[in-house]
Amino acid sequence: MNVFPDILPMSSWLPVVSPPFVIAGPCSAESEEQVLSTARELAKIPQVRVFRAGLWKPRTRPSSFEGVGKRGLQWLAKVKAETGLLTTVEVANPRHVEEALSHGIDILWIGARTVVNPFSIQEISEVLQGVDIAVMVKNPLNPDIKIWIGALERLNQAGIRKLIAVHRGFSFFAHTPYRNSPMW
Repeated sequence: MNVFPDILPMSSWLPVVSPPFVIAGPCSAESEEQVLSTARELAKIPQVRVFRAGLWKPRTRPSSFEGVGKRGLQWLAKVKAETGLLTTVEVANPRHVEEALSHGIDILWIGARTVVNPFSIQEISEVLQGVDIAVMVKNPLNPDIKIWIGALERLNQAGIRKLIAVHRGFSFFAHTPYRNSPMW
């Protein structure tokens, strides 16, 4: 049974030159110069079609760097204008979504910390009602596929047809060679 019969194939809306399809950029955007210089170099690689940068960083401790926030959206607009790369940013609440949409972000992504909260996903879905945008959804840190599918279903029920499920691995207490074990 296909739970998502109306999801559009990625190839119908995302320009893929040749495999592998690469989304690249700094985990954390720290300055306009860092973002633009990174984007200029990445744009030289044909497989890189989307530039990503973390603007809002969900940190456990309040004294940690939590990102540059909204001002980084202007940097991503410059990246898009200068390089032609599509842009993506992680959003964790309705305000982030509204700000990203107002700055022409092409793809939103929901991070592993946000995907575990059905209330947050529902609020984001409600803001996206009627919006034609792609949304990438990372799996939760713990191996619970129901949480992950639930987030995808909420977004799909809000009318999102361009969905990408991103497997970023799972967190374990055991030492592994990976930050998050892939468990393909």
